[in-house]
Amino acid sequence: MRPLLHGDVSNAARALLASAPGRRQTLCQQMVREAELADRHVQRTGRLHPEWGNGSLMMAARKYRLAKEPGFDDVEFIECFQTVLEQLKLALLKDQRSNP
Repeated sequence: MRPLLHGDVSNAARALLASAPGRRQTLCQQMVREAELADRHVQRTGRLHPEWGNGSLMMAARKYRLAKEPGFDDVEFIECFQTVLEQLKLALLKDQRSNP
């Protein structure tokens, strides 16, 4: 996946916020996987992935419906943001273990 920035996490959290609460964890895992696959596609072909874009989490998230971005005074948005950060942490730890 391309380097992660605030906008990546925010867009992914907005996609989660727009989805049903019971689907959020699975959707988050799916977006991270799509960003990783898109990044590999771009590295291999030099072209954007036709569905998931340039390999950024933001581009993968933007293929889904996005909620308007609330502030951090919205508990549900905080939970979505945390879900994204937790999933990214797991993905990064897994990557570090497989590429010491």
